[in-house]
Amino acid sequence: QVQLVESGGGLVQSGASLRLSCAASGRAFSSVAMGWFRQAPGKEREFVAAISRSGGATVYGDSVKGRFTISRDNAKATVYLRMNNLKPADTAVYYCAASSWVGTGIDRYDYWGQGTQVTVSS
Repeated sequence: QVQLVESGGGLVQSGASLRLSCAASGRAFSSVAMGWFRQAPGKEREFVAAISRSGGATVYGDSVKGRFTISRDNAKATVYLRMNNLKPADTAVYYCAASSWVGTGIDRYDYWGQGTQVTVSS
């Protein structure tokens, strides 16, 4: 079992930056790959970024490449999502998730946090 708690969301203006955090507990953090997903009102949950267990490999969704950076600190059992140059289209609830293997598919992830709201005004 892995418990995940996100934080760091908020209301920002277009062009601003935010850093989301996701603290994990339970199963050894270094044994799970981590991902970030988001869901806007009326839309399906969308893959944002993922990072391997060691942090050596990352993958991003096309809409965030070059603007978002995923990282992890295994000693702190925390994964981060640095979001730069935010746009109104980035407005969504952001979820972190844990999986045995890094990937982009929602079905791959077994454990989910409760989500944190990010709102970007124009």
